[in-house]
This record gives sequence, C-alpha cells and structure tokens, in this order.
Amino acid sequence: MSMRFYDTRQASLREFAPLQPGRVGLYYCGATVQGMPHVGHVRSAIAFDILTRWLEYRGLDVTVVRNVTDIDDKILEKSAASFAPDFVAPQHYRDREEWFALAYRFEQEFLRAYDTLGVRRPTYEPRATGHITEMHELIAELIDAGHAYPALDDSSDVYFDVRSWGEYGSLTRQRLEDLQEAPDADPRGKRDPRDFALWKGHKSGDPVSASWPSPWGRGRPGWHLECSAMAGKYLGREFDIHGGGLDLRFPHHENELAQSTASGRGFANFWMHNGMVTYEGEKMSKSIGNTISPEEMLAEASPRVVRYFLGQAHYRSQLDYKPTSLTEAAAAVERVDTFLANARKRLGGEVVPTQVPSAFGAAMDEDLNVPQALAALHETVRAGNTALAEGDDDAALRTAGEVVAMTGVLGLDDAVVADEPSGSAAAALGTLIEAQLQARAEARAAKDWARADEIRDLLAAAGVTIKDSADGAAWSLGR
Repeated sequence: MSMRFYDTRQASLREFAPLQPGRVGLYYCGATVQGMPHVGHVRSAIAFDILTRWLEYRGLDVTVVRNVTDIDDKILEKSAASFAPDFVAPQHYRDREEWFALAYRFEQEFLRAYDTLGVRRPTYEPRATGHITEMHELIAELIDAGHAYPALDDSSDVYFDVRSWGEYGSLTRQRLEDLQEAPDADPRGKRDPRDFALWKGHKSGDPVSASWPSPWGRGRPGWHLECSAMAGKYLGREFDIHGGGLDLRFPHHENELAQSTASGRGFANFWMHNGMVTYEGEKMSKSIGNTISPEEMLAEASPRVVRYFLGQAHYRSQLDYKPTSLTEAAAAVERVDTFLANARKRLGGEVVPTQVPSAFGAAMDEDLNVPQALAALHETVRAGNTALAEGDDDAALRTAGEVVAMTGVLGLDDAVVADEPSGSAAAALGTLIEAQLQARAEARAAKDWARADEIRDLLAAAGVTIKDSADGAAWSLGR
C-alpha cells in the first residue's frame, strides 16, 4: 500500500507515511459559528470525512480534530445588534441574544448539517473558549523565544512579530514585503503593520463575559492562535495532516504555521486544502443572489444525493453548482441504488461489503481522486447489472459487495435524515416492502388491477418509488 497526497506547503505530491506507524493525526478547521452553515463549510467537511474513511479503510487508526471558533468579532457584532433598540430580527435570529447563546445555537445548526450529510463526528471537537489556558502557554512560549511582544500602547494586545521569523510566508510562498497590513487590531500598538494579534485586549464596548484574564491584561484570543493551541493539545507538537478550505491558506494557516513553528513545534507534516464552490462559474455572493445553502439543497434532494454532489469533484478542484447539478447527481445515485435493490431482491437479503475494486483503490491512493473512484463505482454497477441480466448470481453478489464497500468509503450510506431508516430498521422496512411488492405481483398476475394499483398508491404515499421492469419491480426511497 502506498498513498500520495498533495502537500500545499511543498506544492507537490508526496508519499504519505504516518509519523507514528499505524496512526494518523488529522486536524481540519471547523466553523466560526456566527451564522448558518454555507455550502463551502459542508464541502470541506465532506472532503476530510472521505479522507478519514479512506485512511481507515487502509487500516490506519485516525484521530480527527475539528475545532469550533465560538468567540469572534462577528459573533460579538451579531449579538450586539440583537440588543439595539431598532433591531429587526432576521428569520433565524432571536431578539436580545447573548454572544455565547448565539454561538451555541449556530454550532447546533452545523452539527445538524454535518450529521444529515453523513459527516461523522470527529474524535474531538474542541471549542476555542475552552482552551484559553493552552493559548496563554503558547503566547508565553513565543514571547520568551523573541517572536511575540505585548502591544506598544495600553491596549493589552499581544502580537506575533512577523519580521522575527524568517520563514513567514512559506506556506503560501509570499514575500513579507509584498503582504498587506494585518487587519485584526489597531496598528498603533504594533512594531510592523503586518504583525497579527495573538491576544486581543478587552474593548469597552464588548461584554465582559467575552474576555478572560491574562498576564497581559483582560482580553480574548486571536483567531489564528486558537487552532495552534488546540491542535497541539489533542494531537501533540507534531502531527500528520492539517486541512481546511483553500480560502484559509492566508492569513489563517500561514499564521498558524508561523506561530507554531516559531514556538518550536513541528506542527503539520502535510497541509491539504479543498477547493471552493462556485455558482455557474462565478464566486457565490449574496449581493448578486447567486448562492445556494445546504438547507436549500436538502429541500431539493435527499441527503444521499447532496452528499454525492458535494463530494464528487476532486477535493482540490473547484466544484461548480448549476441548477441541474442535483438532478444529475440524483440520476447517478439512482443507478447505484437501483442495482443494489435489484441485487438484494435477486440474492434474497442484505449485501455485505467486501473489498473495493483495484481501480477504486488506486484512484483513492493517488491524492484522493474521487472522480476516478466514482468512475470505478459506476463501472462496477454496470458489470453488476450485466450479471443480473445474465443470471450470474455469483458475479452479482461479488459486484454488489464491492459497490457497498465503495459507497461506504464515500460516506453515501450515512447521509440520511433523522427519520430515515438505517441498519436493522432498514432491513425490516425492506422486508415489509418486498412483501407488499409480492402481493402486488400476485394481484397483477390475477389481473386484479384495482388491488395492484391500491398497493402501488399505498407505497407511494409512504415515500416508496416503484419501477417496473422485465425482471420485476424495484423500489427506492427518496424525493
């Protein structure tokens, strides 16, 4: 087994070997919970969920950390707006909402979206506000090493000194003199306008509850500091993979890398970034109205279809949404599900996952190439349909097992709504539906068309779609 992944820092494909044999530490950036999840958030989560599933399929024990940024300027701004006398609450806001309540509410919305789309819960999902002590320790290490300093004014801010670290800019291959000023604090307290905040002193307009005591004065952590501190706590001073969206490379990941390595930590061995989601080739923007949310996608298609669409492109490439995208994804998913339904009917029970085909494995080993892996999936489905048509039950059983193994790696089988059956419940439902289909077949054979239509209508009312063919009736759940 040999896997290669693209390392953003090296700008090349590298052979992946865990730092500890048999074990992988993966950290990827979660949400700043200041609003509803957008499609970029869930695309990133799905990409790293697929990575995790593949590493595990290859026999590795994976520890996954995904942070929650639950203290941030935007969270405070939205909370403050809810207390304004003339505030008119948008549909998803509530009047007079404390910052921590707002953050927690949106955190639950993210979890709901992740769960619905089959993104498995990480091993650890730490909140920034729960790790202030670790952040203080990292700041102290940087000050002692000469790479950070308290503000030159009385603001209680602490800054990272970018000029003190010669490798600053190495992740994104930028020269310091070409970089813009860091916008995260008042530049009057900085040695260099490009220095970024590690600790942000408490401002008079902010709630006291959104600040913590520190050796440098009361305040709250800078955004970049949070991830370095939490990654270090849960994965150690050096770990295998740091991931996130391409938009986080600068300044967030660049600053994480600088402050972590300047403190003497090895930090991430690989940096992996997923591409953005566009709308018909253009960047999504609320101002021009070309956005679509996960919530809107799930109103149009099943979670399994939405998961397929959001995971179908190569993780590093741009994923373009078009009004026909979910229809196309639904057709692809239906081909897979129809084959499996027909196979279960022919073979008389559930299909047990076996091994993925070699073409699928080779594609996933080469930088998680999901498009080529999907080609292998659909080729296997075609072979399985041929086996069913020719009455070759052994080949049908083999290909069905391979298909279920592949859909499991891709996470399609875990993308369900809360009231959708899975596991033993799904098996029980299948048995009941098959009994109804048998009764319908008997009614049709007896030319009792009224009874046959009655059964079909009953199943349709329950959300069961029936498709008749020369081999009999196949059924599926979905919208």
